[in-house]
Amino acid sequence: IVGIKDATGNMDRGIELIARAPAGFAVYSGDDASACALILMGASGDISVVANVAPRLMHEMCAAALAGDAIKARALNARLLGLHRQMFCEANPIPVKWACQELGLIDAGLRLPLTPLSPDCHARVRAAMDQAGVLV
Repeated sequence: IVGIKDATGNMDRGIELIARAPAGFAVYSGDDASACALILMGASGDISVVANVAPRLMHEMCAAALAGDAIKARALNARLLGLHRQMFCEANPIPVKWACQELGLIDAGLRLPLTPLSPDCHARVRAAMDQAGVLV
């Protein structure tokens, strides 16, 4: 075992994992909303849902955090906050698949047991995508 993904979003737990990790053992965030902070605290990176919709922005945020540039990382993360929330407005992966369809990255349609994203979430996800600058 060479690493662990912590998707709890619990910063205390993530920081404890980083502190207890032996040299060369990677701790990855699995929660986009806390990834920036956890990377700045020493995590090795993020296993991301949001990167499917905003790959360049997530990469730039993670790279800045890994380089220790907290100001840049936080500024980039601020653009991603809506996506961090709205990618989970319904069960994963329904919102991310809808967003990828909107971007023309994948064809429409889901396999069971997934169901279409509810119309209530459409505007919220679209607004988050706009905030992140991924809509053209």
